[in-house]
Amino acid sequence: MPDRGGGPTGPRIRVGRPSRRARTLLMTLGVLAVLAMAFVMFAGFWTDWLWYRSVAYSSVFTTTLWTKIGLFLVFGLLMAVAIGVNIWLAHRLRPPLSAMSLEQQSLDRYRMSIAPFKKWVLLAATALVGLIAGASASGQWRTWLMYVNGVPFNQKDPQFNLDVAFYAFDLPWYRFLLGFGFAATVLSLIAAALTHYLYGGLRITSPGARATAAATGHLSVLLGIFVSLKAVAYWLDRYGLAVKSSDFKAADNWTGLRYVDANAYLPAKTILFCIAAICAVLFFATLWRRTWQLPVIGFGLMVLSAILIGGLYPAIVQKFQVQPNEQAKEAPFIQKNIDATRDAYDIDDAVMEDYAGQATKGDGAKLRAAANTAASYRVMDPNVVSPAFQQLQQRRNYYQFPKTLDVDRYKGADGKEQDTIIGLRELNIQGLPKRNWINDHFTYTHGYGAIAARGTTTGTNPTGSPDFMESGLPSTGEFGEYEQRVYYGEKTEQYSIVGGPQKELDYEEDGEKTTSYKGGSGVSLSNGFNRAAYAVAFSEPQIMYSGAIGEGSRILYNRTPKERVEAVAPWLTIDGDAYPAVVDGRIQWIVDAYTTTNGYPYASRTTLGDTTADSLTTNQRAVVAQENQVNYIRNSVKATVDAYDGKVKLYEWDTKDPVLKTWRKAFPGTVEARSEIPQTLLDHLRYPQDLFKVQRELLTRYHVEDPAQFYSGSDAWQVPDDPTNQEPGSVPPYYLSMKMPGQSEQEFSLTTTFTPRGRPNLGAFMAVNADAASKDYGTMRLLRVTSTVKGPGQVQSELNGNDDVAEFVRNLKGTDSDIEYGNLLTVPLEGGFLYIEPVYTRGGTQNYPLLRKVAASYGSEIVFENNLGDALNAVFGVDGDSDTTPPDPSEPDEPTKPPATGDEALKKAIADAQKAYTDGEKALKEQDWPAYGKAQDALQEALERAAAAQPKPGSEGEKADGADKPDGDAEPEGEGEPESSAKPASVGRSAPAEGAGEGSGQGS
Repeated sequence: MPDRGGGPTGPRIRVGRPSRRARTLLMTLGVLAVLAMAFVMFAGFWTDWLWYRSVAYSSVFTTTLWTKIGLFLVFGLLMAVAIGVNIWLAHRLRPPLSAMSLEQQSLDRYRMSIAPFKKWVLLAATALVGLIAGASASGQWRTWLMYVNGVPFNQKDPQFNLDVAFYAFDLPWYRFLLGFGFAATVLSLIAAALTHYLYGGLRITSPGARATAAATGHLSVLLGIFVSLKAVAYWLDRYGLAVKSSDFKAADNWTGLRYVDANAYLPAKTILFCIAAICAVLFFATLWRRTWQLPVIGFGLMVLSAILIGGLYPAIVQKFQVQPNEQAKEAPFIQKNIDATRDAYDIDDAVMEDYAGQATKGDGAKLRAAANTAASYRVMDPNVVSPAFQQLQQRRNYYQFPKTLDVDRYKGADGKEQDTIIGLRELNIQGLPKRNWINDHFTYTHGYGAIAARGTTTGTNPTGSPDFMESGLPSTGEFGEYEQRVYYGEKTEQYSIVGGPQKELDYEEDGEKTTSYKGGSGVSLSNGFNRAAYAVAFSEPQIMYSGAIGEGSRILYNRTPKERVEAVAPWLTIDGDAYPAVVDGRIQWIVDAYTTTNGYPYASRTTLGDTTADSLTTNQRAVVAQENQVNYIRNSVKATVDAYDGKVKLYEWDTKDPVLKTWRKAFPGTVEARSEIPQTLLDHLRYPQDLFKVQRELLTRYHVEDPAQFYSGSDAWQVPDDPTNQEPGSVPPYYLSMKMPGQSEQEFSLTTTFTPRGRPNLGAFMAVNADAASKDYGTMRLLRVTSTVKGPGQVQSELNGNDDVAEFVRNLKGTDSDIEYGNLLTVPLEGGFLYIEPVYTRGGTQNYPLLRKVAASYGSEIVFENNLGDALNAVFGVDGDSDTTPPDPSEPDEPTKPPATGDEALKKAIADAQKAYTDGEKALKEQDWPAYGKAQDALQEALERAAAAQPKPGSEGEKADGADKPDGDAEPEGEGEPESSAKPASVGRSAPAEGAGEGSGQGS
């Protein structure tokens, strides 16, 4: 039929062949797609560079980047060249084609199919292998930097007399090179063999010789290289014995040589090295002999020798020489392990002394006086009272405190240093009244203020609450003026965009206050390229076009102290607990950081995640380096992160640490000298908990320095389980200002207890001087208990069975409240141990813990009283007023004024009470909480004086309940603010549970 222009043939031809315009459009779209993919990959790199530049640590980024690139190119190229050269050589050595066997005929099809693409196949194969090898090598940037910058330890291992730096810095790099050599040789051998087979150099089923002379020589050389590398491996294995971990009943994670290693494995490795070297020569000799006979025999002898000399002989030595008298044989090696482990974990200077632990029987008044100065008993437990901070000081639902607060030291109004519980009021993005992108990232950007309470006293509003020394919104109190905005914190994980046209909510108190960030941190979003990069990096397209972003806008991210320090110092291991301090008008996060290695010869290894776990890490605080296994650790760096502008500073702390010196050479200018630490910051530095937990775990075995006793394990200890916590886990260490036996003054210390392995009684007590400003900082003292003394678990069990406790718990049942135990503090006292434990109630009318009772135990006595003063009086059998409290030992005694008596005293007390009540009402209306608390204290004291001055006989014991039992219902409700109609707590109604806790606010 004639073509009329509308038949099927014409349109099909046009569809099958796109027009030039269509081809141009498709090509353009393809280019744009490639560019888009490239930009996505580039965005991550670019935003990382911008962030490092914003924190002034761009040298860390560039040093790390160029090291990775260098390793990638060098080892990727080496691997590609090795594979490519061997494939090319195998192809070049192929035999000429002759009569085709069936095997060669089937292979000929493959040869012909790849013949046009041989170069491309070669390039593709070598490029792929090179990329994989280069990527793997780039991950060894830490190993390379430590190798080229290694600083000597100036300490030699006892077996080979080599500096420890060889094992810590050099041996890991040699092992990497060896592993790379093995990989390159094996892959080259496989590639060459396949090529020889494809082109007839190797034959499986064809008649005649199985390999041509050329293929035999080529593959023999590769096998010779492989065996040579095996010889090097045997030689390095000799040194590896010094850092090898093995199972040994004397200690877990045993590291270093044992008798069988030194007397069997070590000579076996030397012999195997010689055999492998000879075997390698035999393989190389096939270039001239053109036969596999001798190399194969040599290789078989090497394998047989490895089985007999490297496996069977050591087993015979262990069975017939070591086991019959293992303790004597292993004693010298156990001693080396003990010495190395104690040095590697910095516990070799721990002072051990025997301590009877038996409570002194005698003058109770003398013991009571000694107890006054033995410690500043911290009845506020930072692991318990966070809900009280939350309820009383949260103020808005979009603020939060950490579950575990921190312990620090601050000077009070009297200028005396005191243990303090502190936490920051951080932003809680989940508590926003309305969630949207603007609120989440522009309006609500920061927390506000530090809240602090005295650790040794309780407040009266309500009774048993924290005694705040810094409180309110904005915070006021004893810290003075400081920048209160918290843009960087432990709970601040989302990004914020600040400083642009969109105003931020500063805080809400008597109206909404707004602000605009002036800190200068973060990355500028003023130009479109940066906005596009962050829109891609954060998968948030609104960053590109939002009108809330404009001139001056900056994006803040990586906002937790741990994230920031890890980023600027990726070679450090970060402590799990950063803590805040108000220093020179700024809130600074203080972060302890460690240098570690797992290459310290003879020192036993430990897994940081396991040894730093305790009853609090389950759901409250982080664990340091979960899977890191190390056998050397130093708290070498103290870092700070400014809570307002995010500025990170790294300070050298351990000036002798060779690992830190090595990293400072690799990253010059990143760590400031120790002398640069200001005194105001030094006053808040402390001994880190995670390091202490690692050291105490090692000391459960390594406090023993006698090899025979260490082997028997007769004096092994264990860290007891926390008896006050329902969560499983060992007891956490406690910060406490206290005196050790023989000391004249209290020291800020970090303390822990030990029990004998498998038994509940007290085995030892340890304290380390935790005050960084002290010349004795880091001094570790252990009291080895030489008699049978109750351990923490036994004390807690006795307390739970105490009649007074049982009655207290029964009384709580009617109030829908629960009992909650605080930290069980252990204090050495006059040859014995004094246990102090605060007891809180939670529930009923208040859903946060209030201190209601204090338990004390000394010797066989255990008491449960209303406050610390009563508890100390009772446990030592001393009569005293219920409000007697231990004085601060740093304060001079003041002359006691004789009390006024009669009508004059009564009138004065009533007048003082009226004035205090008026002052309290005024402070309440003005929402001046510090003044309100002082007024309540004055009111209670005046009412007590009035009751004591009553002329009626016996009236001292007939005080009205409301006079000395502040109303537990009067605590602030909602967001922690008292209602304006609330009456003073001192004259309010007592909750049922408070009858049992009378006077609890008096403890110090």
